[in-house]
Amino acid sequence: MSDLGSLGDVRGKRVLVRSDLNVPLDGTTITDDGRIRASIPTIRELAEAGARVVVTAHLGRPKGAPDPAYSLEPVAARLGELLGQPVAFATDTVGESARQAVAGLADGQVAVLENVRFNEGETSKDDAVRGAFADQLAALADAFVSDGFGVVHRKQASVYDVALRLPSAMGGLVAKEIGVLRRLTVDPARPYVVVLGGSKVSDKLGVIDNLLGKADRLLIGGGMVFTFLAAQGHEVGQSLLEEDQLDTCRSYLQRAADTGVDILLPTDIVVDTAFPSGDREPEPRVVPADAIPADSLGLDIGPESGRAFAAALSDAQTVFWNGPMGVFEVAAFAEGTRAVAEALTTVPGLSVVGGGDSAAAVRKLGFDEAAFGHISTGGGASLEFLEGKELPGIAVLERDA
Repeated sequence: MSDLGSLGDVRGKRVLVRSDLNVPLDGTTITDDGRIRASIPTIRELAEAGARVVVTAHLGRPKGAPDPAYSLEPVAARLGELLGQPVAFATDTVGESARQAVAGLADGQVAVLENVRFNEGETSKDDAVRGAFADQLAALADAFVSDGFGVVHRKQASVYDVALRLPSAMGGLVAKEIGVLRRLTVDPARPYVVVLGGSKVSDKLGVIDNLLGKADRLLIGGGMVFTFLAAQGHEVGQSLLEEDQLDTCRSYLQRAADTGVDILLPTDIVVDTAFPSGDREPEPRVVPADAIPADSLGLDIGPESGRAFAAALSDAQTVFWNGPMGVFEVAAFAEGTRAVAEALTTVPGLSVVGGGDSAAAVRKLGFDEAAFGHISTGGGASLEFLEGKELPGIAVLERDA
C-alpha cells in the first residue's frame, strides 16, 4: 500500500493533497472543525519535509459553479490557525489565482485552492470532462497525496483521476481509516456489535445485508427503527416510515433469527407531537415502542432502551457505530445517543465511531475523542467499505501494489 515515503524526497516539490475539509458552517463560522484537525498531520508532515503543499477539497454540494455560501476561505483560515503558519488561499480552483498561489509557495508552505466542486468537471459522470479537469489540477503539482477519506468512495477528478496522472500516495489519515476498517471485516474480535441509527433504513441496506453475516449483535435506533417496528406489526404514529422497505426489514429480522444474530430494537421511545423547531418548546414523553400514539412521532430511543443497548455493548471486543439514536442536536432527544456514546467509551475492545452525524454527536455531547478507539472522518465511505464495495479512491492507489 502506498504511503508518503513512496514519493521519495519531496523537498521543493509541489504536492497536491486531497483533504476532506467538508465541515459544517453557520454563515462563515465553522461549527465543528473535526475534519480540519484530522487533516493536519499529513499536511504538516509534508510541509516539514519541505514540500510545497497544495490542498484541494470540497465543501457542501454546489452545482458545479462558484457559490460564496460554499467558499473554503474560512476553512483555509482555520487550517492556518491549527498549523500555526500562514496558509495562502486561491480564490479559484485551477485558474489564475490558483496558479499564482502555487507559484508563490516556498518550501514548507501551504496553499488551499477554492472549493473543487465549483468546477463541473469534479463530479462529472463523463470520463472525458472529469479527465480534462484532472489535467488542470495535475498541472499544478508534481505529486499527489490522497488524504480525504470521506470522499474515497467517489470516482471524482480530485480523488480518482488525478491519481492516474501523478506519482501518488496514500496519506496518513486514509491509511489509518482503512487499517481500522479492515479490522472490522477481517476476523474481528468477538463479540462483534454493530450499532446503526440515522434516519433511513434505505441508507443502510447494504451494510445491514453484509453485517448480518459478520456481526454477533445488531442494535438499531434512530429514525430507521420505525420501519423495523412497523415490519413487526406495530403502529408508529407520525414517525419516519419507509413503507417500501417493510418487506426488506422483515427479511432481515428473519435472517437474523435463522443465523443466530441478535437484533436488538428499542422497547421504549421518546416521542413528541411535532418535530423540534425554534418556535416551540419540546414536549418529550416516553412511551412503549409498541404503543406510539397516532398523533406523535419518535425522536429518540427511551431510557430503558439506552440501558439495554449499553448492556449489549458491555462485553464487546469490536464495535462499529454509525448513526445517532435520535435528534441529538436537541437536548430533550439526545439521551439515547449519549447512552450509546458513553457505553462505547468503556467497551473492552476496539470501538469505531463511523463518521458523519455520529462523530458530530460525540463532539457536541462533550465526550473526549480519545476515549474512543477510532472516530472516522467518512460516514459514507466507511459504510461502503463495510458493505464490501470497492472504493475508487483506494483502488486507484493500489492498482500497482
